[in-house]
Amino acid sequence: MANSKEIGGFFELELNNGFEYHGAAIALNTGRNAFEYILEANNYTHIYLPYFTCDAMIEPLKKLKISYEFYSINNNLLPDFNFKKVQNNQAFIYNNYFGLLGNNIGAIRSKCKNIIVDNSQAFFDRTLLDIDTFYSPRKFFGVSDGAYLYSKRKISQFLKTDISYNNMKHLLGRVDMGAQKFYKDYQRNEEKLKDQPIKRMSSLTQNILKNIAYENVKKKRRRNYKFLGKYFNDINLLQFNLDNDTVPLVYPLLLKDGGSLKKALIQNNIYIPTYWPNVLEWTHENSFEKFLVENLVCLPIDQRYDEADMKIIIDLINNE
Repeated sequence: MANSKEIGGFFELELNNGFEYHGAAIALNTGRNAFEYILEANNYTHIYLPYFTCDAMIEPLKKLKISYEFYSINNNLLPDFNFKKVQNNQAFIYNNYFGLLGNNIGAIRSKCKNIIVDNSQAFFDRTLLDIDTFYSPRKFFGVSDGAYLYSKRKISQFLKTDISYNNMKHLLGRVDMGAQKFYKDYQRNEEKLKDQPIKRMSSLTQNILKNIAYENVKKKRRRNYKFLGKYFNDINLLQFNLDNDTVPLVYPLLLKDGGSLKKALIQNNIYIPTYWPNVLEWTHENSFEKFLVENLVCLPIDQRYDEADMKIIIDLINNE
């Protein structure tokens, strides 16, 4: 009998056979495709989603020709919305912004049966039973793609497994030569994620995610968040309680003139993301969402950094 398993030859990237944090979830290739999976499985005909969200969310809606409308959020980043509008064949998307708003999901579920939780910014939040929820691990870890999905219903179509080895240049290059030189490669990878069919998560991405020291990541993110909070909670226009199980994406510092601070930090190699430029095209001049896009300074707190790095950020901000 012929042997199909390859034995010997050159070595592959060595990865431990650990565990996935969301091992019970459906592992797919992108977050937007996890959203598309939910839409297909439930045959929704209309979606309510926040103005303050990534434009990638619109891609599957257009692909499936599902109508949608936006809702606003209040100063606490919570929905300003009449949940009685949501009909049986419709759904409401709740964004767990920065991983800090997970405790509101139960209350919203009591008002609306058809809720979809976007946990793209809340990797460590556990899903609540019977609520469709999706996650985007590349927001938290060094992978080029991938998503996790918990869904009440399954789609019947066969899903091919994605291949990711050709999307790793920016991740590998940053290790050797830093972020600036490979930023365009990162942008090219982001473009590649558009208009992809729903596939299973690649073996490479899945194996990398089996090698994360998840408990260590939790501790570092929480510690860095708390450290920055000691210095900035008093001036921050956003106020959040860090519950025992909360693991934030960033420290979201909202200031009246945060835009100039963001530019100054970037000039000093503190890379601050903008969530999300597309919102400026969707909202009116005086909207809170527009104010967020222009003035929210999302300070990095992730597992690559320690207290000394947080002090660098603090000193730069205090000197502005």
